[in-house]
Amino acid sequence: MFKKFTEKTGIEINIVKGSADQLIQRLISEGENSPADILLTVDAGRLYRAKEVGLLQPIRSRMLYRNIPSSLRDPDNEWFALTVRARVIVYSKERVSQDDLSTYEDLASSKWKGRIAVRSSSNIYNQSLMASLIEANGKKKALDWAKAVRLNMARAPRGSDRDQARAVAAGIADIAIMNTYYIGKLASSSDPKDREVVKKVAIFFPNQKNRGTHINISGAGVTKSAKNKENAIKFLEFLSSAESQDVFGSINFEYPVKIANNKSDLLKSWGSFKSDKLNLSILGKRNSDAVKLFDKAGWE
Repeated sequence: MFKKFTEKTGIEINIVKGSADQLIQRLISEGENSPADILLTVDAGRLYRAKEVGLLQPIRSRMLYRNIPSSLRDPDNEWFALTVRARVIVYSKERVSQDDLSTYEDLASSKWKGRIAVRSSSNIYNQSLMASLIEANGKKKALDWAKAVRLNMARAPRGSDRDQARAVAAGIADIAIMNTYYIGKLASSSDPKDREVVKKVAIFFPNQKNRGTHINISGAGVTKSAKNKENAIKFLEFLSSAESQDVFGSINFEYPVKIANNKSDLLKSWGSFKSDKLNLSILGKRNSDAVKLFDKAGWE
């Protein structure tokens, strides 16, 4: 997609890769002298942090405003979602009926004791899910939920989201909390064992009868130090265009920002769903609360 943008516009793209924390720290260190024009990363919580430490700038673009729903962009237009992923319940087709599943809140029920696989509380995806629960239900209920889910775990948190699906397929757990696109990665894996995992599990979208399933994003913003602001905006506009959005599902198994416009057959096979319309900046605002509550709950 970067090559396609260059072919279309003649604008060259230089990429520096790293974790979100590494890139944010580098931008802080470089300050006004940073050569970076764009920060592209995952999770609204990280983009919120980049904004809070003054690394981004507000953008004026009718195309971005039109292409990106308001709930999926910063209220001050300092960052914009480019793709969407849902954090779902993945369950064993053999041991769990879809009728047994309903909401994130229900995972605190004693019926799931010893049956849940989920990764560490240090993971940003879990922190953002927890932030959404704090916003929906308040801190006390969110803490009670985290304590109960901790007691319902089949094992201590470990590994990536893919490892949680592998645990369900292996019979270590019956359900897992994970992002949808990891199922896509397993399904397309060169390892036949991973492809077998996908055959043994199914995806359930929680909270369809109330606020909707928790979603998060990959997104980007233009840096405050950008020397090529106009070209940077053009690049974000290109990634938000229908042409680019149609491609994301097959590249990284994420949904377009307008989920109903998804054209990926694999993603369609998981079913349609209602998403939580919470403005994702809230996930960043609630992040520190989420981390503290996880610690109180003893969630490793």
